[in-house]
Amino acid sequence: MYLPWVESSESLPASSSLPQGTETILLVEDDPALREMAATILRRLGYRVFIAGDGVEALTLANQPDIGPVDLLFTDVVMPNMNGKELADRIRILFSNTKILFTSAHTEGAITHHGVLDPGVDLLQKPFTPSVLAGKVREVLDAGKPAK
Repeated sequence: MYLPWVESSESLPASSSLPQGTETILLVEDDPALREMAATILRRLGYRVFIAGDGVEALTLANQPDIGPVDLLFTDVVMPNMNGKELADRIRILFSNTKILFTSAHTEGAITHHGVLDPGVDLLQKPFTPSVLAGKVREVLDAGKPAK
């Protein structure tokens, strides 16, 4: 059987066609492949990205003097050692203006039904594409800002 050669299943669209930014993002994801993929996309879009594999590692990073204020915490909901909600609560103590974007393979209804997250939080469903990630990150960062 012969199959056509494909460079990748979905390459990152030209960065100029996606929403970009320069904010600082703390990305917390326990899946190494997904963590690296999301970090690469966000960095290509101009963001300053710090990565952690769990909540404990994220808090250690957040307490480093060179990280500065975190504009966005992009965190998985279900992780070992500390769930995303607990991490978000602790990050908000350090940086009160940090916006939070949760991600999960579980549906929003299942997560809120079991009391893991409050209804109405910003949630990006896994799996996601680079363009959906770029759009949702920009949407959350821009929420509450005056329109230009």
